[in-house]
Amino acid sequence: MPARAQILSVVFFATTGGNEPVRDWLQDLPKGDRREIGADILAVQQGWPLGLPLCRSLGKGLWEVRSTLSSNRIARTIFAFDDGVIVLLHGFIKKTQKTPTDDLDIALKRLKDMRR
Repeated sequence: MPARAQILSVVFFATTGGNEPVRDWLQDLPKGDRREIGADILAVQQGWPLGLPLCRSLGKGLWEVRSTLSSNRIARTIFAFDDGVIVLLHGFIKKTQKTPTDDLDIALKRLKDMRR
């Protein structure tokens, strides 16, 4: 019988002030959207490594969970790894084809803060 895959832990990035921006973003979303994003993050936890269509590398140590929400909306949750733990760095509702530079910059800044 094959060994059961290890489920990765997930934590929210926390600012020096203790705020958790991704948790706050999720709590502001409708319950159905939170449920869909949570299910996608759980799939990454349980099935890592995964690729498209659910997950892809953004480079520079960043990865994204790609969630399709109701009303044809798309959410992205950007994460990185820290000692085998998934750290949720940034989340947003995607409005353009390309991931906005501002959102990547936010995630990169948080990644840098996390590694200090």
